[in-house]
Amino acid sequence: LQLHHSGHCCCEGWVVSGWKESELVTVTVHRVTLLGLSLSAQPPGGQVALRDRLVLSCEVAMGTGPLSFSWHWEGLGTLLGTGPRLELRHVGDNDSGQYWCRVSDRDSVAKSDPLNVTVLGEWDPWAGADP
Repeated sequence: LQLHHSGHCCCEGWVVSGWKESELVTVTVHRVTLLGLSLSAQPPGGQVALRDRLVLSCEVAMGTGPLSFSWHWEGLGTLLGTGPRLELRHVGDNDSGQYWCRVSDRDSVAKSDPLNVTVLGEWDPWAGADP
C-alpha cells in the first residue's frame, strides 16, 4: 500500500436476492520511517583481492516505498550507483576506503553506517608454491 491508498472502501457481492454492498470502512495508510538500514559485502567483511569483484548490498528492514538508493565513497564526490546493490568489477588499489548508501522514500532520507573495504595486495600465483 502507499499513502494515496487511504480513503473509504466497501465491497459488494451477489447474494441470493441480488447485489449487496457493505458498509463503508475508512482505511488510513500511515508512513513508516526508514528503519534498519544495513550494508553487506561479498566477499564478506569487505576484504577483496586486487582485480577481483566486490558486491555491496544495501538493505532496508522497514520503510514506505518506493525507495531510492544512492552509493557513496569517502574519496569521491560523485554518485557511484543508484540501486540496492553496487558491483565493482576488477577493484584497484584506489578502491579501498569507506562506502555507504543513502536511501530515500520521498519524504525521509537515511544513511547507512559506513562499510570499510580493503583491497588486498596483488595475487601471486607462485606464492607458496613448491619450487
